[in-house]
Amino acid sequence: MSGIEPRPSGHQQDQRPAGLDDETVEALGELSKALETVHRVRGHLYSAHQLVGGADLTLSHVVELLRQAGHHQVADRVEHELIGRNVLPGRWTFQIVEEFDDGYYAAFQEIERDAREKLAGGRRHIFEAEMKERRRTHGMPGHEATP
Repeated sequence: MSGIEPRPSGHQQDQRPAGLDDETVEALGELSKALETVHRVRGHLYSAHQLVGGADLTLSHVVELLRQAGHHQVADRVEHELIGRNVLPGRWTFQIVEEFDDGYYAAFQEIERDAREKLAGGRRHIFEAEMKERRRTHGMPGHEATP
């Protein structure tokens, strides 16, 4: 093992299993980082879902205001062409979120979990735990190894 030393934490979950090499720890750390990015993507999809839904509901008020102002043709176009429109062919945003969750997101989570189980006994964030041990100031308040 070259650059990363096992951390002497009190939490076995954070410790590197015996024989686990630096490259594997780094690879699992990068896989975890990629999964965290996909978690953020999922959050953005949910944000888009809520924003588009809110915009669609606002359009009902727009139609009312346009009709009150006598702009019936414009109101009709908003009502018939925008309200309830699919954002992608055949899909509202909830369907996009569901397909993402059930497909790519579920597969990514399962593959990351399987890699951790096979290579590191299921342990998460070994790379980060070891980085914490290297970077913290031992004995300094706010730099404790564990809660």
